[in-house]
Amino acid sequence: MCGFVGLIAPDTVAPSLVMGLQSIQHRGQDAAGAATFDGQRWHLTKDLGMVSSVLSADRIQGMTGNVGIAHVRYPTAGTTSTQQDAQPFQTRHPGILLAHNGNLTNIPELTAQLNEQGCHVLSGCDAEPLLLVLAQELQAIRPANHTADDVATAVAAVYRRVRGAYSVVAVLAVDGVPTLVAFRDPHGIRPGCYGKRADGAWMVASESVALDVLDFEKRGDLPAGEVLFFRAGAEPEQRCVAPDTPRPCVFERIYFARPDSRMEEGRVNRSRWRMGRTLAREWAAKGAEADVVVAVPDTSRPAAMAMAEELGVPHREGFIKNRYSGRTFIMPDAASRKAALRLKLNPIREMFEGKRVLLVDDSIVRGTTMGRIVEMLRGLNPAALHVAIFSPPVRNPCFYGIDMPSPSELVATRYAPKEVETALADRIGADSLTFLSIDGLKSVMGDNVCAACFDGNYTVPISDDEKSFIMGERR
Repeated sequence: MCGFVGLIAPDTVAPSLVMGLQSIQHRGQDAAGAATFDGQRWHLTKDLGMVSSVLSADRIQGMTGNVGIAHVRYPTAGTTSTQQDAQPFQTRHPGILLAHNGNLTNIPELTAQLNEQGCHVLSGCDAEPLLLVLAQELQAIRPANHTADDVATAVAAVYRRVRGAYSVVAVLAVDGVPTLVAFRDPHGIRPGCYGKRADGAWMVASESVALDVLDFEKRGDLPAGEVLFFRAGAEPEQRCVAPDTPRPCVFERIYFARPDSRMEEGRVNRSRWRMGRTLAREWAAKGAEADVVVAVPDTSRPAAMAMAEELGVPHREGFIKNRYSGRTFIMPDAASRKAALRLKLNPIREMFEGKRVLLVDDSIVRGTTMGRIVEMLRGLNPAALHVAIFSPPVRNPCFYGIDMPSPSELVATRYAPKEVETALADRIGADSLTFLSIDGLKSVMGDNVCAACFDGNYTVPISDDEKSFIMGERR
């Protein structure tokens, strides 16, 4: 999972790009980068590390230009990253800056095609082959002076050649004018939105919180299968290239996005609240009782508060969270995740001791984190410890931009669907475990979502060879 921002404004954009990027730092802590274009020169800086260290004031002070893009990276392939893997990427023929969020599923095929035509991929990041395909298609139309029609035609070719999930932001000269260009794959799996500021500036971003921090009014989500052209002081130009049924990623709503972000169906907070209400009804149907509802911070708070309200049980803060620790789900190995958890959460004893506790979390992937949380809480002598998860069991890897482990590492795959709650409760040491059902999830989110990690219905077809390649890269 990654995050991007793009900005075109009446004046220099570099400082605002950095500020917008900091608001979506949660989408990636591996690397950061920014690039601007002043009409003559391209300015690019990127490196491993957090936004505050990579894009410090002294590194961006020379980055002139009223249009630019920035990116935070969380790698979904490989065990190590280099500066070369950081985004944005740039090509000189023609001049394009590009960043994306997502995952391409047919990288070997694309790489072979590019190599045959003398174009070599140098990094381990799939944004680079995507950029090279776009550049190649533009060059096939004409070498320079590209028009909006040219870009729309080239993006149509990208849609035909590039499979997977991707939201893209780019900077290039279009119709002789520096332009911010954004497009999203035909299924709109990965998120993207855009907005306008009072001074005529336009911004695109992975999440609307980046718009909020810079006083942009959200105008819409990037349409699936369409290309948008942004210029300061003018309304965006929109081209429909490959219309299809949007199927946005449901795991974004459950885990990755900030609760104050607004996506197609509204505020993420509201979606999590509705999932919590639905889960509360499914949990209550089992006949269990609780004295207190406690969220595993931070993602689970809206669902936990909704469950407490629906059940008529007090909701209490049960953990103090270390704000300087990372998200354990995206740590690269088990040892890192274990150490991170010890740093991350410290329980408040009186919220658990002698009480029947309903502990709410967003998901169980490997099961190790929740097992360690339950083990830690057992030392506080609760009367009972029930776990409720406001998503279904994760049974399938994601190939569209979320680094789900291999099937053998997904703990839910070890048990039959009817046995998974009882077996996993025993495994993690809880008195009971309740997942939100698939039907319950879709009663909130609808049927037109990508929920492949739960139901195995992959939105973009992926071959066994492509699956093997992606899982091999992750190892």
